[in-house]
Amino acid sequence: MTRARPTAPATPAAPSVRDLVRLRAERPEAIAEAAARRKRRPLLRAADTADTSASERARPPHPGRLMIIAADHPARGALAVGDRALAMANRFELLQRLCLALSRPGVDGVLASADVLDDLLLLGALEDKVVMGSMNRGGLAGATFELDDRFTGHRPEDLVRHGFDAGKLLLRIDHDDPGSLDTLHAAARTIDAMAAHRLPVFVEPFLCGRVDGRLRNDLGAAAVITSIAIASGLAGTSAYTWLKVPVTEDPDDMAQVMETSTLPAVLLGGEVGDDLDGAYGKWREALRLPTVRGLVVGRSLLYPVDGDVAGAVDTAVSLL
Repeated sequence: MTRARPTAPATPAAPSVRDLVRLRAERPEAIAEAAARRKRRPLLRAADTADTSASERARPPHPGRLMIIAADHPARGALAVGDRALAMANRFELLQRLCLALSRPGVDGVLASADVLDDLLLLGALEDKVVMGSMNRGGLAGATFELDDRFTGHRPEDLVRHGFDAGKLLLRIDHDDPGSLDTLHAAARTIDAMAAHRLPVFVEPFLCGRVDGRLRNDLGAAAVITSIAIASGLAGTSAYTWLKVPVTEDPDDMAQVMETSTLPAVLLGGEVGDDLDGAYGKWREALRLPTVRGLVVGRSLLYPVDGDVAGAVDTAVSLL
């Protein structure tokens, strides 16, 4: 697939080890200061502005849609990309890739854990971006307690204090693991708390099970439908709930899957292996469905097989 290359602003300067470490060691309050002065934006941009003539209206590249770069994997100990076990372990390389991705036209924002967002705040990379905090990172990859997914990341009050725009929680359910019930209960109460602050929360539900001791998400249509039904009914209100859903094993099932709920949804990227073009095709088809409002993609865009982060991100944006 040919990748379109829109004109982009200059890429932000590469992160400086010395500057980041110096600020963190000598002026930790710089993070809160950067958050306080950050230029914010609406979660969804309108199609045009109301105070200008039709010919002068500033039209965003995909009004009413979201293109979010995900980088919350390391906080759960998930550092692998494909067969590279520690691909995301180098924080400064990850920050360079994130700054490049966020500089591309049409990228709306980022989903990350507190440490990554603090770094991006200090680098000035979050201006006029949607900032989404990752909330439950306690279900460490490969751990026996992986499904007792505690809320060890952002709390609703943390998101409010920093002026961030949304939160995200992972909801994995295994009927054979009692830890799922604790996560389910904690997720419901967190959705309540987010709604009380009028903050959107993106819920990423899966039905899953263990195969040879390793947790596997079921991407069959029936499993995804069931997980969406469960997630949609959590808490005392769904007014501020969004869904973050995978594309099913058979992409042709997505129309039926997305009829399960009226909640707005974004597609997650997940593991796409070497077939990034195939993933683009699946995302394009699913984005035509009425409840699907965008993409939240991480490793496949930040660490594409060909190394071309800008090209991968620009192609994903073009799907919107």
